[in-house]
Amino acid sequence: MYYLLLIFAYAISLLPLWLLYGVSDVLYLVVYHIAGYRRAVVHANLVQAFPDKSPKEIKQLTRKYYRNLTDMMVETIKLLTIGRKQLRRRFDCDLTVLQQLYEQGKSCQLHLGHNFNWEWANLFCIQGVRFPFLVVYMPITNKAVDRFFRHFRERSGSTLLPANDIRNAMAPWLHKQYLIALVADQNPGDPRRCYWFPFLNKMTAFYKGPEMSARRNNIPVVFADIRKVKRGYYKAQLSLAFENPLEVPEGKITEAFVQFLEKNIREQPEVWVWSHKRWKHEWKGD
Repeated sequence: MYYLLLIFAYAISLLPLWLLYGVSDVLYLVVYHIAGYRRAVVHANLVQAFPDKSPKEIKQLTRKYYRNLTDMMVETIKLLTIGRKQLRRRFDCDLTVLQQLYEQGKSCQLHLGHNFNWEWANLFCIQGVRFPFLVVYMPITNKAVDRFFRHFRERSGSTLLPANDIRNAMAPWLHKQYLIALVADQNPGDPRRCYWFPFLNKMTAFYKGPEMSARRNNIPVVFADIRKVKRGYYKAQLSLAFENPLEVPEGKITEAFVQFLEKNIREQPEVWVWSHKRWKHEWKGD
């Protein structure tokens, strides 16, 4: 199954992007209009996040989201064959802050959300920095599919660390210089061991892990904001959020990221992943 998936994906990725976006248009019709993939989840999340928007505005935003979702699908497949020159023409980001941290001999944590297109962002960053590039990911239950997606990321030079065994996976890197990318808006498994903050009009649980590891090793934290300029073109902005995490009170790093992420989502909501069940846990006062 893995090899069938890989051969099929490679064949599709050889198509020019203008043709792949035609495929995306067809996928949009299937995913949104025919299959109705998680439309109820998307609708509920958008209504909660934007109570001031009218039903018509929510519907328009929903359609924009699904168009970006299917674009993300074909853009991810294109990663298998996209050239460095083409990627740099379509994805722009000033990596100076990362280069400066590397030259100072420091490691770095890069915090970002599920904003399209984080896969292109990973590849762009890998090609532009001298850090060993580590990415925390959640293994997929289906082994063939899991291997397939690991191939996408590892072929570009990143090292994948399974989130369900992060302590052992990080052990070889503790005394080395590295850059670790953390998609820090995941839904945590255990709501009793999290930070809780208001996020998109709802008390929301966030993993403590990213902040705890930054504080434990006093690793500088950089926030990343990815924007979609137009179809097939993205721009990311990096900001040094905390140079010395040990100097700030516990919880402040996570709180700052939550506020940073929400601001970015509200400014361009159609590029954040609304189809995942982010609010599985309910806040309880006790």
